[in-house]
Amino acid sequence: MFDKIKQLAQMKSLQDSIKQEKVEVIKEGVRIVLRGDFSIEEINLNPDLAIEKQQEILKECLNDGMKKVQMLAAQKLSGLMG
Repeated sequence: MFDKIKQLAQMKSLQDSIKQEKVEVIKEGVRIVLRGDFSIEEINLNPDLAIEKQQEILKECLNDGMKKVQMLAAQKLSGLMG
């Protein structure tokens, strides 16, 4: 029983740790920063690009950032399990 409580405490600690992580993606002057809980912390656009191009790049940055957050969480989780 105490092992289960210990595991739950470790999972909560891991979850809090992941939330504190930040991932940055930059493409063609468009920059985003995502936190480990997938919330967007910062978006910087490139005013030299057309609005349609900025929208396309922003979408790519967000998708790449979410993949990076997922990979980060998976790595941390595998460290806990391993």
